[in-house]
Amino acid sequence: MAITTKLIKELREKTGVGMMDCKKALVETDGDIEKAIVYLREKGLAAASKKAGRIAAEGAVKVVVKDDKVAGIVEVNSETDFVAKNEDFQNFVEDVAEQVLVSDAKDLDAFLAESWAKEAGKTVKEVLNEKIAVIGENLNIRRFEKIVSEGCVAAYIHGNGKIGAVVEADCNEVNDAVKTCLRNVAMQVAAMNPKYVSREEVPSDYIESEKEILLHQAKTEHPEKPDNIIEKMITGRLNKELKEVCLLDQSYVQDPDLTVEKYIAQAGANIKINKIVRFETGEGLEKKEENFAEEIQKQLNA
Repeated sequence: MAITTKLIKELREKTGVGMMDCKKALVETDGDIEKAIVYLREKGLAAASKKAGRIAAEGAVKVVVKDDKVAGIVEVNSETDFVAKNEDFQNFVEDVAEQVLVSDAKDLDAFLAESWAKEAGKTVKEVLNEKIAVIGENLNIRRFEKIVSEGCVAAYIHGNGKIGAVVEADCNEVNDAVKTCLRNVAMQVAAMNPKYVSREEVPSDYIESEKEILLHQAKTEHPEKPDNIIEKMITGRLNKELKEVCLLDQSYVQDPDLTVEKYIAQAGANIKINKIVRFETGEGLEKKEENFAEEIQKQLNA
């Protein structure tokens, strides 16, 4: 496979590694981006935290919670940041989140085909098209999720909709202390981006893949070390990584002396976190290059 400049640039943006190392990794892996990332990590050149790639597209995430039992979270993308900050656009995204609350859709196609709750006789897709015509810019309802709980749900939105997080939990009762605790945990999810609630959720193939990468790293860095020492090093590094990707193991951002698990225990009510959802605007999407003056002129022309 031909190793193009565009491919090298994409790998560099995903890993933060220099251009020449990226080119070498792509040559070694026949242009496979994901294999190239693993190759760079094995060489100790790329951090696992950068694997997700850059956050590029514009738009907003909104969450609506009803009666502390149901939450709807949605990401709607726009072409420009100018529109993303527009009040009309922000209100539309919130309306879409409210639509999620009453939706039974299991996928995006079904969601777009549903009747719009706020106005009879129109589908979600038709309302979206109308909004595109009014705003004068392409809009896209990218993803949504409805979270229903027998216990309690709580949410947090950061940066005018740049990141949204929802936490769902079982608890003995729903009181102010529980709601405050879960909102703080949602803030933790937004800030620290855990992949799993606890270690029990981590897939075995993820563990094995990480062990293999860590083994390559350890042997490259310390070729003189015997296998039993290498094994201890791998165990230590894996435990450190799991503390970063598992919510309950993370240090609580508002009190680093506590883990999230210990913070939750302090709230009482026997809280058990069942599910976390985190949307970040534009995850994995490529941003359209456009300057602010062009954005303004585009809006005036529209």
